Amino acid sequence: MLDPKILRESPGTVRAAIAKKHLAIDFDGVLALDTAWRALLTEVEGRRARQKAANSEMAVLKKGSPEFLAKVQEMKAVAAEVKAKEEGLKSLEEKWHTAMLSLPNIPHASVPEGKTPEQNKVHATHGAVDAASQLAVAHWEIPGFASLIDFARGAKVTGAGFPFFVGDGARIVRALLQFFLDENGKAGYTEVSPPIFVNAASATATGQLPDKEGQMYETTPDRLYAVPTAEVPLTNFFRDEILDEEALPVCRCAYTPCFRREAGSYGKDVRGLNRVHQFDKVELLKWVHPASSYDELERLRADAERLLQKLELPYRVLLMCGGDLGFAQSKKYDLEVWAAGQKRWLEVSSCSNFEAFQARRAQIRFRAKSTGKPELVHTLNGSGLAVPRVLAALLENNLQADGRVKIPAALVSYFGREYLSFK
Repeated sequence: MLDPKILRESPGTVRAAIAKKHLAIDFDGVLALDTAWRALLTEVEGRRARQKAANSEMAVLKKGSPEFLAKVQEMKAVAAEVKAKEEGLKSLEEKWHTAMLSLPNIPHASVPEGKTPEQNKVHATHGAVDAASQLAVAHWEIPGFASLIDFARGAKVTGAGFPFFVGDGARIVRALLQFFLDENGKAGYTEVSPPIFVNAASATATGQLPDKEGQMYETTPDRLYAVPTAEVPLTNFFRDEILDEEALPVCRCAYTPCFRREAGSYGKDVRGLNRVHQFDKVELLKWVHPASSYDELERLRADAERLLQKLELPYRVLLMCGGDLGFAQSKKYDLEVWAAGQKRWLEVSSCSNFEAFQARRAQIRFRAKSTGKPELVHTLNGSGLAVPRVLAALLENNLQADGRVKIPAALVSYFGREYLSFK
């Protein structure tokens, strides 16, 4: 959520942010609503002050005197006015709050202009794409693939995009998750096992609501949401709390299954493991001091990159343009691995700085030593990493002539063997 001061003192900044993110928002309507709400608030506060003054005047009058009785009648009239105005104020305040939630975060100055993914900037590359196996094919075309990752039976049991992982398929997923968690622990992240359902307040705090309702699975009648990412429960861990400044940065990691409806997805991008409705991911999250948040973003990105380097996967880093940045982020990097069989890049991690946007919604603050006053933290998160597309790239890039897949050295001790077999 944006600081209302920015809306009132620098409306041009907010208007420019909406334009840079290419969002369709009635900003003039939000401004008008803010003006109306503040005007009515001032009016209500004025009547409350009048009511308080009348109370003080009555206190010195003789009960039953004409002056006292006249003041009683005046008080009744003022009280009725206050009640009526307060009811109107409550309704207008709810509309104002909803309108404020519709405003996106302000992009960082380093975010490039652009509307489509093609306009994202390549920030860095690592590894050679031509070093991948010359035998590479799309992972779903590898002979025996369905025996390890069974989409057909998953569709029968649940629906499309909910595969079964069987035998070495389940084993490699477990190996990757344990590898991710161990490496992130070495990098200074404390592991957390969070709930995988969250309430609406938690989803609102992180920006999933009211922006991404259509992408989440919702339970009834409790109105709980299956987590689209561990970012949501993790961020809310400190909701409505004040941290010590000395505790910052707080670094956590968590494994959860993730659930996304992926409404509107179609075509070649959804084949095989490229886009599924349930998948496993390890999330990295930081609560940091505002003065160091962009340094911490670079460290977060380096932590995610290190995992790809140890898995010997060629990858590139994209700096997202305004139109592909996302509603809540101030700045975001995407990490994409090269999938040799598909001959395309697959996103496996997004590393984002939200500045105080989520913290203001969630009221996550720290007490500054210099002033003793609470201030908003900055929140950052990134995937470290998501399993499906990492696995897709491993299968394609490391396919051998005998149909087996060579396991990267860093993963062998977790998987227990040097090769994965589809037989």
